[in-house]
Amino acid sequence: MARRRIRKHVPLPAAALALTLAATACSGGGGGGGGGTDGLTVWIMQGTNPDESGFFEEVNAAFTEETGIDVEVEFVPWDGAQDKISTAIAGGTTPDVIELGNTFVPGFADAGALHDLSAYDVDTSLYVSGLMDMGAVAEGVYGVPWYASIRSMVYRTDVFEEHDLEVPRTWDELRETALEVKEAEPDMVALPVPGDAQYSVMPWIWGGGGEIAVQEDDGTWVSGVDSPEAREGIEFFTGLSTQDGTSTTGAVNWNEIDIMEAFSDGDAAIALLGSANPKAILENNPDLEGSLGSFPIPGPDADTYTPSFAGGSLLSVFEGTGNEEAAWSYVEHLTAEDNMMLWAEQTGFFPGLTASVDTFTDSADPVLEAYAVQLNEASRGVPTAPAWSQVEAEKVLVGMQQAILNGTSVNEATTQAAEDIERILNGG
Repeated sequence: MARRRIRKHVPLPAAALALTLAATACSGGGGGGGGGTDGLTVWIMQGTNPDESGFFEEVNAAFTEETGIDVEVEFVPWDGAQDKISTAIAGGTTPDVIELGNTFVPGFADAGALHDLSAYDVDTSLYVSGLMDMGAVAEGVYGVPWYASIRSMVYRTDVFEEHDLEVPRTWDELRETALEVKEAEPDMVALPVPGDAQYSVMPWIWGGGGEIAVQEDDGTWVSGVDSPEAREGIEFFTGLSTQDGTSTTGAVNWNEIDIMEAFSDGDAAIALLGSANPKAILENNPDLEGSLGSFPIPGPDADTYTPSFAGGSLLSVFEGTGNEEAAWSYVEHLTAEDNMMLWAEQTGFFPGLTASVDTFTDSADPVLEAYAVQLNEASRGVPTAPAWSQVEAEKVLVGMQQAILNGTSVNEATTQAAEDIERILNGG
């Protein structure tokens, strides 16, 4: 079966890049001030929804009609949003409600900036667990999932059909399949292993049975990236590049956008990509319509999955505005199933309600079916440490991955990464 000719080197549209950056996840917002007793101020991250103004005009009108409370929404760029939020907190100019990237909720909660929602009897079991884990900190609830993204494996169905390849069900099968593609398609990157993509590294730590970091009873954070289990997973993933050559040397500097562009250009056959990426790929290259498939990240053994990082956003209420109860009512309004489904349909992201994930998937692109399985059955969040965002800012896992791809041993690189994670999380 002949493959379709693929157009080359077409830049991704700005909307697709915004979706990818939002999925990669996870910042906060800025500007504005708390609403008065007759109004709420809400900060929403800009660019996730191409029709964001239309969406909020509709849902806000319904909220105002029901409650008599006016809502003013300010759209905040993702870039630099965390700093803007911190400035607003310091200056006492926070909004009432804010969209927060999931990895930033624990830090702002620990700082006392977020209102504890547990007083409103939030049923945390209703939400996607990988995201809810980031909102439920200690004994409180400081954010509820709004929308979710997840990373799974995307592949070229036409390449698989042409070479009679089956979807891999284990790590060994994934490696064997990538090697077969490498031999059959020498002009393609069989399976890129990116260096500058920390969320592409995390699954293999968890899949091997390791933990990025856990908190001991005395409050100390201990990293497990240097454990034998984590090293096994990291060695498998990086070994696809360093030992098997299924990647390309240039990928040491690739991030998730680079991976998506390589796939969109027809240069990659299998890739670990986010759930918003298939839509962006087809927008960039319609010639790939009908040639994309997906499967959950296989586990080391058959009938298991490797956990993947659940990205996305939560909705939180700021502490001390005087409008906390009304703000929670607005969060309930936004996360009601019909509004959450509308947002999902307009953005391509999964809804934050577990029961709505399958409903959305049934009405969406069939490529997302595997992503839904991944999200519901094998998703994880990062450690809920207040200082986790600093681990990301210092690119600890990125540095570890790039070091290994550049020739440093897995043992040496993971030892250094574990030391750095513990230093940061324990305030060193």
